[in-house]
Amino acid sequence: MSVLSEWFNQLDPTLRVYWGIAIFASIVVIIQMAMSFAGTGDVDTGDVDVDFDADTDADADSLDHAGAMHLLSIRNVFYFLLGFGWTGISLWYTIPNPIVLALVAALVGCLFVGIFLFLFRQMMKLQSNGAFDINDSVGKVCDVYLRIPANNQGLGKVQISFNGSVQELDARTPGEQIMSGAKVRVLRVIDNKVLEVEPA
Repeated sequence: MSVLSEWFNQLDPTLRVYWGIAIFASIVVIIQMAMSFAGTGDVDTGDVDVDFDADTDADADSLDHAGAMHLLSIRNVFYFLLGFGWTGISLWYTIPNPIVLALVAALVGCLFVGIFLFLFRQMMKLQSNGAFDINDSVGKVCDVYLRIPANNQGLGKVQISFNGSVQELDARTPGEQIMSGAKVRVLRVIDNKVLEVEPA
């Protein structure tokens, strides 16, 4: 650790700033990505929280159009700092003029933000394409994932396919108990969230 500290202290003060920005931004972005893929959410983007929840309702889900798409969101600031810091380090010995280097680093930082916004739009398109109307399930045959109790005495779960996307939904049956792995047919949708099914 002392060797690393000595190396850092020997750097030019401006280069130390680039290293500090790059390391800090990298750590934050890695944590953001890990939390997003884990589905546990993210840092605040100003108006909303950032995660990759596929919910399309107009609530405070994170990567919605009102939040992460905002140019000055906290997530985008860290992407800018990521590009800015690492560009400053990479071109430190190539571009001796500190002002020119800072301008180039800023341009690359903006490019990082643009790339993120592009990838975000593509992800939102995938989410939109994966959206489904639960009422389209009526009449479909699907698989029981969790046992469904008899006589509407509780809920089980079924796995049902919509446009190539498999969804896991709550289900109940007015008849006999239906075990996991059985095939069932959807009779109707209750309260727009629970499927009533019968053996297929």
